[in-house]
Amino acid sequence: MRTKNYAYQLFALFVIAATLLAACGGGAPAATEAPAATEAPAMTEAPAATEAPAATEAPADPMAALYEAAKLEGMLTTIALPHDWCNYGGMIEGFKAKYPGIEVNELDPGAGSGEEIEAIKANKDNPGPQAPDVIDVGLAFGPTSKAEGLIQPYKVSTWDDIPDAAKDADGYWYGDYYGVLSFSVNTAEVANPPTEYADLLKPEYNGQVALSGDPLTSNAAALTVWAAGLSTGATGEEAAQAGLEYFKSLNEAGNFVPIDGDSRTVGIGETPIMVDWNYNSIANDNALAGNPDLVTNVPNKGSIAGMYVQAISAYAPHPNAAKLWMEYLYSDEGQLIWASAFCYPIRYNAMTAAGTIPADIAAQLPSTEGAYFPTIDEINAAKAIITAGWPTVVGVEVKAAP
Repeated sequence: MRTKNYAYQLFALFVIAATLLAACGGGAPAATEAPAATEAPAMTEAPAATEAPAATEAPADPMAALYEAAKLEGMLTTIALPHDWCNYGGMIEGFKAKYPGIEVNELDPGAGSGEEIEAIKANKDNPGPQAPDVIDVGLAFGPTSKAEGLIQPYKVSTWDDIPDAAKDADGYWYGDYYGVLSFSVNTAEVANPPTEYADLLKPEYNGQVALSGDPLTSNAAALTVWAAGLSTGATGEEAAQAGLEYFKSLNEAGNFVPIDGDSRTVGIGETPIMVDWNYNSIANDNALAGNPDLVTNVPNKGSIAGMYVQAISAYAPHPNAAKLWMEYLYSDEGQLIWASAFCYPIRYNAMTAAGTIPADIAAQLPSTEGAYFPTIDEINAAKAIITAGWPTVVGVEVKAAP
């Protein structure tokens, strides 16, 4: 499963939580080339609408020139976008239908955030199909990727709708959607679904508990380790260490299944309990349609919310297709595709104010009440402890599902 891994109820909660707990211009861009490794990419912005047409003319499409440039490139290369994650399958099909002539080359849908970054590094000088144009990674990976010169700036036409706390001011990365970590439980295999991290240590869950990725590379998995530590009452970096000790105990008890779980492994009972984002669990339950039934339990203790961010590779072989993809993701159409799959889109507040989110879609979004929204610095500090300590403290390698 994709482990993007390092919801926000009305993303205002994210900003409020950060406060209480301390939270297009010019013509359409021409085709661009990936910048040299030693140069910072020049800032580009979404194309603005052209001068108002005469009354007898059809309105100009501000995306038309960008689309033409993207068609000349002919391809968009994505990575780590499983079709059942926030309905990326529908997103990709919608993009292809709206912009025919651009092939979507999908790399490693099961990759984690760290692996996405490594794919950029490994293909800096490779303009071929193995070089990703765009990435969707955990929040903490945005600033570090910028610092390493791995991503380039671009501001979509709906930039102002993205809350300031959820984007880089210079346009290098920008939040896309968010949710809360939960227990996804196969009720055909688990008679008494757990509700708290402490429950997972009980003998009745022997050989049943899995992560949705490898804590060494996965945003969600690393946050899960931290969340388990927070559930013990520890805070900050101490919670990261407590999380490692928790998983050491879970493994020694025989309850931890060290494979990268996904919707399939939960459904067939190979990993009947998996810690995953609530939007994935709910979507998987709907897809299984009762065969079997899944329950999604968000723990009260150690509840963590998480946001993912989008960015364009500084070495993107198809930079205009990448920009067009971003425009589609952050359009009303793209945001509603995410929302239809139980993911809070980052423009939720602005779209709600504008009345552009249908009532039925808004009603199905899961609550994020009580979830803690960690800062980038907090995530980075916890992740450093977890990635350094997992091999020695827990001492088990999380492998891909067979």
